[in-house]
Amino acid sequence: MNTSALLATLSLLAWIAFCSPGKAQANGLFAVPDPATTLQLMEKAADWDLAQSNAYPETGWIDGSRDVGIMALAGISGKPCYRDAMLKIAADNKWMAGPSLYNADHYCIGQTYEALYFLYRDPRMIAPLRQKMDNLLEHPAPYPGLDVQLDKRAKNQWSWCDALFMAPPAFVEMTAATGDNRYMDYAVSNWWRTASVLYDPDARLFYRDTTFLHKTDEQGKKVFWSRGNGWVLAGLAHMLQYLPTNDPQRPRFEALYRQLAESVLALQQADGLWRSSLLDSGSYSQDDSSGSAFLTYALAWGVNQGILTPDPYRDGVLKAWKALTDCVQADGKFTHVQPVGAGPSAFDAQSTAPYGVGAFLMAGSEVYRMGILQEARDRGANNAQALWQVTVTNPSPFRRNEETVELKLDGSMGGGSPGSKDFFNAGKVVVMESQSPRVLDSQVYSETGQGPDTLLFQADLAPGETRHYFLVDARLFPATPLPIQKTFARYVPERHDDFAWESDRIAHRIYGKDLETWQREPLTSSGVDVWIKRTRNLVVNEMYRTMKLFNTNGPSQDDYRVGRTRGCGGLGIWENGRLYVSKNWRQYHVITSGPIRAEFDLVYEPWDVNGRKISETKRIRIDAGSSMSLCQSTFASDQPGSFEVGVGLAERPGDNLIVTNGDPQMEHWTSSTSRGLVVEDAGEGWLSYWQPQDFAKGSTSTAILLPKDSVLAFTNDNPNLPQSAFRAPLKTVGEGQPPLRDLLAITQVNPDHPLDFYFGAGWDEGLDYKNADQWNQYVQRFAERRDNPLQIHCQ
Repeated sequence: MNTSALLATLSLLAWIAFCSPGKAQANGLFAVPDPATTLQLMEKAADWDLAQSNAYPETGWIDGSRDVGIMALAGISGKPCYRDAMLKIAADNKWMAGPSLYNADHYCIGQTYEALYFLYRDPRMIAPLRQKMDNLLEHPAPYPGLDVQLDKRAKNQWSWCDALFMAPPAFVEMTAATGDNRYMDYAVSNWWRTASVLYDPDARLFYRDTTFLHKTDEQGKKVFWSRGNGWVLAGLAHMLQYLPTNDPQRPRFEALYRQLAESVLALQQADGLWRSSLLDSGSYSQDDSSGSAFLTYALAWGVNQGILTPDPYRDGVLKAWKALTDCVQADGKFTHVQPVGAGPSAFDAQSTAPYGVGAFLMAGSEVYRMGILQEARDRGANNAQALWQVTVTNPSPFRRNEETVELKLDGSMGGGSPGSKDFFNAGKVVVMESQSPRVLDSQVYSETGQGPDTLLFQADLAPGETRHYFLVDARLFPATPLPIQKTFARYVPERHDDFAWESDRIAHRIYGKDLETWQREPLTSSGVDVWIKRTRNLVVNEMYRTMKLFNTNGPSQDDYRVGRTRGCGGLGIWENGRLYVSKNWRQYHVITSGPIRAEFDLVYEPWDVNGRKISETKRIRIDAGSSMSLCQSTFASDQPGSFEVGVGLAERPGDNLIVTNGDPQMEHWTSSTSRGLVVEDAGEGWLSYWQPQDFAKGSTSTAILLPKDSVLAFTNDNPNLPQSAFRAPLKTVGEGQPPLRDLLAITQVNPDHPLDFYFGAGWDEGLDYKNADQWNQYVQRFAERRDNPLQIHCQ
């Protein structure tokens, strides 16, 4: 663990140890409000604001900063209406940011699009924003100056302190979403460029812009705007949530954050709020809830992170929060918001604005988190542990997004595994990020049927990064967000005898016993079918409901014919150059069905292998965000000794070129209706196939991934197939081009040891793999992830 991450962990643990009611009362600190009360007040303020109509552009900073707060609320509320409201606004905006290429204000709404992306992982949600950022990087503003007094074109740079909230978090989040460091590098370099001009090292505060550098008030004091410094400190806190914990710039940012925090805390007024002019509370004696709310959010975030010591910052946060709640009227209107401006001013106490509501919601989300963690610590002090910290490290030199973290709750995982805590046994656990209050989708299920034994959630990690997560007793939460269902599995009797499963990336089905004698469409095959999709939504139920399996314009379709082949990842016993295959599955058992993982068993009756009887049980699972399913095949045999297994992919008509991984032809392969590309990597154990394009239906890709160094050979099950069979088709057909034979990876299996392998598929009209190179990169990176599992530790 790097030094920065270690210090953060120690500080966080120290904070948890500090926060108990007894300690708070002994020091005379303000009480942390009940989380349910905090959440109700946040929802009331959000409901009031969302019900109002305003003339502000929905892609502008006024609504954009409100929406950042709504997303913070959506991350903890049990009501889906807040997430739905943001989805509607984004869709109405066509996911576009503001019109200006250079103005930082026009990137603020992008933070909401990115927050939604991290929930749904649909690249279309961030595509227009990413294109806009790429355009900016390729065409930087021609005027480089930051002095707005010299030239109004300085507005094209981050020349005012508000800009540090509007744009940098959006750029850093784009790197977190895409792995492209250019966006983060741009944000970091321009942050420090702005700070070099607007930060006053003596006062340790930010000027609003260069017009304030030499301005003084009537008492001869420098003029520092409350909301302006709130923008900076809140923007810094928000950006740090996505900046990698091992980034070399992080200590510098945290040092600046502490300096600002110390300065603003010293300027907090006795009533808990800050005035619009930080150094001149006399001339501007009105409460300013907008600047105060941003400052409260940022300080609360620092306390929750352990970056700021609880004493005295915790007291300041809770005093400020109490004053902010007094600004919420009975109907939910949030008052005392300084109107749009560029510095301190007088204003009507009834004034409100969306950005003020957004700041209040952001502050509330951190106060809510503070209450949850304190209650968990209190219970631990009474020998009823309700909180565990999970440390997850990415050992790889590449980014790991949507990586499933799996914890065994029976203690078998080691490293401080949660073990037999009662709230784990009850399956009542909530997973919270450490960097933000957001509740993550999680899943608790039993692989054995003897009670909950497995906990899942998903993590995003930069190369070499360590992040922390909290496992908290769910009974401490007044509500939790509804999870987004991203995996699914079920038996399908309405198609006579199918079993189907899917993730948000791909869908499959496999055939049961009764299908062998179904008069309408008899089929004996233990091969695996593929349903391709151009949506992140689950499609299996709708496909079966409508039976529109071959609708080329719909969100999904069946364009993969299996026949008697292995399809995508089926297997057989390989002996003397012949593949012996089973009939259809005889029994099924669903273990779990989402939201993160779908897992099930299929049982096959024994089949004859040249006089030897072999049977198989498949345990198949698929995780959210994955195009690959894991298959664990366990074999039984009436004779001792190992045997060879062939795992296969159905081959289609066309000139199928077979190359070894690393061949130069892979990178520039062009799809056509007459040629397919097969890539073999024996060392890493994978075989991929970019099928010939099925005319207007596009190209389907498949792959299998066996254990590292386990492949004995790559071959096929019909080497004597006449060349005429490979003649390229002249047109498409309803269910896809016919399978010719199986491309096989051969491995040795002992009946006493299960065979674990992966299989999966993609589509060039889907959202992820537009060409063969992208598909092969995915398969190769999948193998690298398999070889370098996440490092997980509980404490």
